[in-house]
Amino acid sequence: MGGMQMIILIIHDKLESNHFMKVAVVILNWNGKKFLEKFLPSVFEYNSSIAEIIVADNASTDDSITFLKSTYPKVRIIQNDDNGGFAKGYNDALKFVEAEYYVLLNSDVEVTPNWIDAVIKLMDSNKSVAACQPKIKAFDNKKAFEYAGAAGGFIDKYGYPFCRGRILDTLEEDKGQYNDEREIFWATGACLFVRSECYHKVNGFDEDFFAHMEEIDLCWRLKNLGYKIMYCPDSTVYHVGGGTLNKTSPKKTYLNFRNNLILLCKNHPPQYFLLKLKWRMILDGVAGIKFLLSGQFPHFIAVLKAHFSFYGNIGAILRKRKVLKANVKTYTTTAVYLHSIIADYYIRGKRTFKEIDLKDRFL
Repeated sequence: MGGMQMIILIIHDKLESNHFMKVAVVILNWNGKKFLEKFLPSVFEYNSSIAEIIVADNASTDDSITFLKSTYPKVRIIQNDDNGGFAKGYNDALKFVEAEYYVLLNSDVEVTPNWIDAVIKLMDSNKSVAACQPKIKAFDNKKAFEYAGAAGGFIDKYGYPFCRGRILDTLEEDKGQYNDEREIFWATGACLFVRSECYHKVNGFDEDFFAHMEEIDLCWRLKNLGYKIMYCPDSTVYHVGGGTLNKTSPKKTYLNFRNNLILLCKNHPPQYFLLKLKWRMILDGVAGIKFLLSGQFPHFIAVLKAHFSFYGNIGAILRKRKVLKANVKTYTTTAVYLHSIIADYYIRGKRTFKEIDLKDRFL
């Protein structure tokens, strides 16, 4: 394939590069042989007959590829030329995947029976649903929700993300309290079901994010085009979390603060953006001081770097916003929390979604 950006290795006697399936389960891997060994068996055991399993490898330097070839010869392997992170890794790989639905699955996820069919049934029943997530629970504590997604993602009026079942660092035990199908603001990238047509319509993930919050940005752009994002309680997966970048890493702090500012600038309704940015500067400053006072100096520096990076690239971000604005159907406010989740958590002591899920608190 010479000058092509990617080398495609198809290891399946019945698959061709133009093979079209209803569902493609695409697992992005980077030096994650240990996760592939542990979690691929469940993906195969509970695979739907309508799904193809693909591993997109981000230029791993371990023996992931050798392991896949020898142990799972029916897996289709897409080898990316470099490690461009979560966003670029998927964008590169999905150019070569033809399916009605993509399931972007982290390599550190254990799946369960009916995990695919339940979500596809929901999405097939409503063509306005562009993306959906299952219930995400913790692999190490299967009674509890997992940090990255839980029972569906939301944002508050200042752009801080949280989930049903997980507000900031508080994780709830799953007692069936979120077993209702519900429209949400964002679906987790740990197990993201998305219509391929919609994914390519918005040009996939924003590669400047590298990793973290790119799925929120994707969902927000889809919502601004009039699509819905849903949570399906009839599908459950278990996520390890932090497999690539631990939540205590200053780099993760940097990416989360920087990327959150970028997604606000790109997607927020224009009449509110400057006001929200002013408050975000204040709240992020408080977070930085909290890091400093608690002795977490590298995280304090990460917050500063995140803001300097955002302001240094504001021109490019505003140009993206201008391009997106031309196609916006309506700036969405659906599933936005009208209050401050930070104030609710730290000042009012509200730790669960049920405590804030009150009338007139969500749009």
